[in-house]
Amino acid sequence: MAQHKSARKRARRTIRHTRVNDARRSRVRGAIRAVEDAIASGDQAKARAALKAAQPELQRGAQKGVVARGTTARKLSRLSKRIKTLSK
Repeated sequence: MAQHKSARKRARRTIRHTRVNDARRSRVRGAIRAVEDAIASGDQAKARAALKAAQPELQRGAQKGVVARGTTARKLSRLSKRIKTLSK
């Protein structure tokens, strides 16, 4: 356990940041899941709307550091590619 006052404060901050980051990561996962479900339904308009709503969540997650920037770019690219193939 932390002994110094600053170390105790740091431990408190770490607990809070962990909770916040877990919530952010959960929002990112939920947004991706919503797009995946829309793609699975086969409705391109619904999938596009879900992707449009998910994009800011993923980018915010990357900006805050809970998801890597490259991971975000890759996921958005692959999801949009899958949505484009729905029309064919």
